[in-house]
Amino acid sequence: MRGMCAAMLTLEAIILALAVPVMISVEDVSTPLALASGLGLAVLCVLTAGALRRPQAYVVGHVIQVGAMALGFLVTVMFFVGAMFAALWFAAFFLGRRIEEDKARWAREAGQG
Repeated sequence: MRGMCAAMLTLEAIILALAVPVMISVEDVSTPLALASGLGLAVLCVLTAGALRRPQAYVVGHVIQVGAMALGFLVTVMFFVGAMFAALWFAAFFLGRRIEEDKARWAREAGQG
């Protein structure tokens, strides 16, 4: 689970950082707001990806998805991009958890047999 979620957050960090120039030059968002929101979320993604050993980091990951979608108020297309990343994040989260549960069950069954 951790690997898939970390990959999603890392990819999301790249996209969020690339959204900053779009916010500034295309959407006329003020530079400080664009840097704080775009790069702030990107840095938070990277830090959270590194902290996924702790369960609290997954809560932060969920909050990041809300923040990415909220960027749609600055750049309309981010509503779509944020929703897409939220779907990928939740897929990685739930599928990863299911894979870990299956691996644990298989290990228990192999130990009993």
